[in-house]
Amino acid sequence: MWDNHRALRTLANGLLGGSVMMVLYAAGFWLTHSPVFPVKKIQIQGQMKRVTPEQLRFIAEHELSGTFFTLDIDKTRAAFGKLPWVREAQVRRQWPDTLQIEVEEHVAIARWGENGLVNTRGEWFDAASDQPLPVLYGPAGAQKDMVVMLAALRPILQPAGLKPQRLWLSPRRAWRVEMDNGVQVELGRGEVEKRAAVFAAHWKGTLAVLPYRIESVDMRYPNGFAVRMPDYKAPPAQIQKH
Repeated sequence: MWDNHRALRTLANGLLGGSVMMVLYAAGFWLTHSPVFPVKKIQIQGQMKRVTPEQLRFIAEHELSGTFFTLDIDKTRAAFGKLPWVREAQVRRQWPDTLQIEVEEHVAIARWGENGLVNTRGEWFDAASDQPLPVLYGPAGAQKDMVVMLAALRPILQPAGLKPQRLWLSPRRAWRVEMDNGVQVELGRGEVEKRAAVFAAHWKGTLAVLPYRIESVDMRYPNGFAVRMPDYKAPPAQIQKH
């Protein structure tokens, strides 16, 4: 082999090429990990009402590590996503030293029982709020269906001057709603919106004028409805003498 000049030349070229690749790799590793390329600027974008600058600054100071090249984008996104009101965080690098973070906040539409909130997309999230929000009670995983129903009931009840304050969905998919005046309405499983519309149409002219406090209205009857009035007392029967 040592007398084979072609083989020696090939071996030398191979060794040289390998050496060059190792040098390039080492240079690249040093370049990407070098403190010469730190992240100097963090730009936060998005319409934020609940997420505070102090919270964002804390995440930036305690959760982010690495240079412009080595900073873990997924880990950074997850770090900002830990904040209670952050629905999603998009993270991008901008040469040479800037990290752009776009934050999307949750917009709460209701409370989920006594445990957390539900946003306008029907997603549950854990955060504190002092907003006067309606309350939803339903099976796990029913948040989206309940948000859709809540949105459907609001315009139906609006002409009657009522607002849904609490909304229940049973495991058998039966609906019940409580108005902001305390009256509960049983809507059942089928034709829920139609029944709500019938209730709204009769509220001002028929129900609200009754001289007794109304506790609940059952709209599940095919040709009418039943009204529960705890204070109502039927007049005594009159006995006619012949």
